[in-house]
Amino acid sequence: MTTTESKGFPENAPPLPDRPPRLVSNIDLRVSKRLLWVGRAAYPLENIARVHTFTLHPKRKEATVRFLKNVAITLTAAIALTVIGGATSLSNESVGGGIITFVWIGALAALIAFTVQLLSVLTAASHYVLSIETSGPSTAVVTSTNPHHLDQLVGRISHAIENPGTEFQVTVESIMVNPKSYYFGDNVNMYGGTGNVGMASR
Repeated sequence: MTTTESKGFPENAPPLPDRPPRLVSNIDLRVSKRLLWVGRAAYPLENIARVHTFTLHPKRKEATVRFLKNVAITLTAAIALTVIGGATSLSNESVGGGIITFVWIGALAALIAFTVQLLSVLTAASHYVLSIETSGPSTAVVTSTNPHHLDQLVGRISHAIENPGTEFQVTVESIMVNPKSYYFGDNVNMYGGTGNVGMASR
């Protein structure tokens, strides 16, 4: 995090952390005029319900269970349709063979898609993040290569909430992940302030 502005803090307050190594995607996090800006998203300080850090873990167990269920359903449907196709081939061999071929091509495509989804979760990394939760449904999540930077920033934001007139600005790394693939804690409905999520930036 790079400090570009800081005022309103007591003299004995710990300094803002130095800037960590540059990542792919950086955004500004700043407090100004009782607003917390995370990139282009603004959060009134009085609406912030909790600021905390935690480790974002992929849902590997759930992904594996979902994969096995999808495979079981797909194979069951394919076998059932194969039986139907076999019965059809008794009266019309070309039609029955076409049905069976179509069914197993579709099943193979589905199995490949399920495997890709599973691998995307199993290979996903855990991330240490700073979460800023509001009294509404919105939550902003950012990350850093240095966990200590995020822990210090919790104190800075908390101080700004309790002390009107406090202003500061730092640079953090954006974190955008698929909410279906990660555990997000208690109440998280939106990440990064955009409402839509993609992949993590590291």
